[in-house]
Amino acid sequence: MGTARLYAAVAAGGFRRYATYRVATAAGVFTNTVFGLILVYTYLALWDERPHLGGYDQAQAVTYVWLGQALFATLAIQGGGFETDLIERIRTGEVAVDLYRPADLQAWWLATDLGRALFQLLGRGVIPFVFGALFFPTALPDEAGVWLAFLVAVALAMVVSYAIRFLVALSGFWLLDGTGALQMLMIMGLFCSGMALPLNAFPQPLGDIVMLLPWSALLQTPADVLMGRVGVWSAFAFQAGWAVVLLAVGRWVQGAATRRVVVQGG
Repeated sequence: MGTARLYAAVAAGGFRRYATYRVATAAGVFTNTVFGLILVYTYLALWDERPHLGGYDQAQAVTYVWLGQALFATLAIQGGGFETDLIERIRTGEVAVDLYRPADLQAWWLATDLGRALFQLLGRGVIPFVFGALFFPTALPDEAGVWLAFLVAVALAMVVSYAIRFLVALSGFWLLDGTGALQMLMIMGLFCSGMALPLNAFPQPLGDIVMLLPWSALLQTPADVLMGRVGVWSAFAFQAGWAVVLLAVGRWVQGAATRRVVVQGG
């Protein structure tokens, strides 16, 4: 119980940290709404030329756009979460203090990032999504159970996103400068998560390959759960599988990094 309270307090601290940046949050809401409008009209033009591209009709394509804008900051699809702080702490050596805490490094940053993600969902994601649903035709379900399944998929997506970025951050133990790793994270997040275009609209066999990667668990899977295009339990299994694998790899890399710090006299 004490451990649970500790990580709950860490998550609450992550939520409060981002809640203090009210001007930045308002700017983010505006930015996501504007980008949503640009993408919606781009998608509408594309779907006029290619009806049912990727199996979506226009309403589903529009829904996908606004989900992307709602989840972009929530899932830190192109970075912008805890990973920048952790890489900097590795570079300066302050991570040694983190390793001496009576808390697990991976669990500590997971709690921090979940708090951040929850704030970004509520503070920055809801308004653009509601705006899109009010002013554009969307394919949103009426059943409460589907919405509940969607929220579970988003929660699993948060964990997968964290696990990916934790591995990127740990690369700083060997690279020392994480700039290149962060840039690769941005590129892979934009392309492989489906932020630019739904993954099921990719040409084959590229589409099938990208759909198997962990990034597809971030946006594509929750979107398809919400629009009823995928079995709920198979979607959960896919996301949970990647979460377990990536967290396990992160645990192994963390152990190797910790031994590296000790060997170097940290």
